Amino acid sequence: MDLRAATWTDVRDCDSDLAVVPVGSTEQHGPHAPLGTDVLTAEAIADAGCDRIDREVVRAPAVPVGIAEEHRQFPGTMWVSEDTFRNYVREAVESLAHHGFDRVVIVNGHGGNVDALREVGGTITRSADTDAYAVPFTWFEAVGEHASDMGHGGPLETALLRHLEPDLVREDRIEEAQAGAADRWGEWVSYANLAYDSAEFTENGVVGDPDDGDARRGEELLELAADALARLLEAVAERDVSRPERR
Repeated sequence: MDLRAATWTDVRDCDSDLAVVPVGSTEQHGPHAPLGTDVLTAEAIADAGCDRIDREVVRAPAVPVGIAEEHRQFPGTMWVSEDTFRNYVREAVESLAHHGFDRVVIVNGHGGNVDALREVGGTITRSADTDAYAVPFTWFEAVGEHASDMGHGGPLETALLRHLEPDLVREDRIEEAQAGAADRWGEWVSYANLAYDSAEFTENGVVGDPDDGDARRGEELLELAADALARLLEAVAERDVSRPERR
């Protein structure tokens, strides 16, 4: 059930306690890919994962702005503070739990959100004020050997866009994207990343070669991520989410 299209009476009559909340970012993805890449991919994988299980799942609207100040030098990028993001996602999930959808998978499409979402899931699950259980899922961590190629506006995101929304990829700018790209994320010395902003190590915001991601690879990424999400949804639906006793 998509909450955006449902009525309140539809929700009242829904016999499910399972929900997904897509979370992304509105940020630069190089000269060739749209600012909404992380939202679009999170929504597509959330929908595909839900379609793969024989249970009703409530699909909440996506959270479109995340922790993305590291891209602030690139016009169009939006961001909120970590505190604002954590509070917003937590309260959004708690509102679902108030209506009985108290097993929630947060489907994430943005690397900058990962740590905060893990913290949010723990805060919700440990709270004495609610019986809700929440766990984050980041799609590009769930695509097997492809995961090592995750950059930014690079092969994985470009591949998925070419499969899902090919008209949004500016194919005439791929060479420009390649020319200004970095080989990897950050500037590392002694296992420490010296760079706080992406503009410190990539000229145009791209990390990795976007031309290594064709539509066929994008189709495979969608299948892998959606299958992984479906397995997670089943596990969350069946899990004993009561808190362990004090040892």
